[in-house]
Amino acid sequence: MATSATTDRLYYTEDDEANALLARKPLALLIGLALDQQVTVQKAFAGPRELERRLGNLDAAELAGMDTAELERVFAEKPAIHRFPGSMAKRVQELCRAITSEYGGRAERVWTEAADGADLERRLRGLPGFGDMKVRTALAILAKRFGVRPAGIDDVLPKHPTLGDVDSPEALEAYQAAKRAHKAAMRAAAGN
Repeated sequence: MATSATTDRLYYTEDDEANALLARKPLALLIGLALDQQVTVQKAFAGPRELERRLGNLDAAELAGMDTAELERVFAEKPAIHRFPGSMAKRVQELCRAITSEYGGRAERVWTEAADGADLERRLRGLPGFGDMKVRTALAILAKRFGVRPAGIDDVLPKHPTLGDVDSPEALEAYQAAKRAHKAAMRAAAGN
């Protein structure tokens, strides 16, 4: 499979260390995606760096084996990592358990060992908490920001703008404005 690192950071937060961690550590990217619901993109993707700061490390096997109540406590410390710290701590732990059991604790194996685009999509769908929208977003990020291009990837990539198109802080602002406008248009159409 052709892969080539095309970025040294993802511009999803206002914290440069968090942005660099997302690009450097595959588990951080997957955790950020898992946290990306019911909070801003910036809050979700800052979560992996804050978790690393609090624990001293970001390791799938360690997170998988942690006492769940302790992980929930870490998530809930002020400022909380997510607006729903308990449920998101459990979700991250489930994700880390899957990465540990299915991929030997190495998150990048989700994509480096995918046979083709359809297999990559299947692998992402198999991760706890990864529904259709997260899978599409992950596919776009992997292809557009990291050069993950297995055969058939174009068949599974979304045709609409996603976080995979964000390559600067300005692009994040434009993406979020377009997303808000799209949601408002959908609400208006549903009201008619």
